[in-house]
Amino acid sequence: MKHILLSLILSYTVTAFAGPQSEAIFAGGCFWCMEPPFDKANGVFSTTSGYTGGEKVNPTYEEVSSGKTGHYEVIKVIYDAKIISYRELLNIFWKNIDPLDGNGQFCDKGQQYESAIFYQDDNQKKLAEETKASLEKGQKFQTRILKAKAFYPAEDYHQDYYKVNPIRYKYYPYQCGRDKRLEEVWKK
Repeated sequence: MKHILLSLILSYTVTAFAGPQSEAIFAGGCFWCMEPPFDKANGVFSTTSGYTGGEKVNPTYEEVSSGKTGHYEVIKVIYDAKIISYRELLNIFWKNIDPLDGNGQFCDKGQQYESAIFYQDDNQKKLAEETKASLEKGQKFQTRILKAKAFYPAEDYHQDYYKVNPIRYKYYPYQCGRDKRLEEVWKK
């Protein structure tokens, strides 16, 4: 019991003194693959897989994956802007997607798997547009920059999938050719 109480106190203390929290929302295909690179970044408090962009309230995975809701699979990143900037988060985002694919990402096809940046304010929009323009270099990036809408967390079994199901997770990006394609896109 003492260990549980101590754990709760330490958890509360870390959260209470963690500093101001900012939010970013990114769509990069399957949300399972987008959590790890952000979770590794210093200054990121959490990532949550979910859905946004459509009109349906509280959509389910089955509804979103059908492609009929207008929602994207996304991750919401909660971060401390004093430690990691939105521009740095954008750099992580860009290096983990194929911005040239306008029909989804890797082996996941359809609007629900397309890449997009959902901005919270004018500054995020400006930075998203700037980073996109600086990286395009004569290519036509298909990644959309959209105003953030309501975010709906995905079902629990999707959260931290790479931690909960590490073997299945490692097989998924390999089978989809994700790493190989990212190397081709960003080797330049």
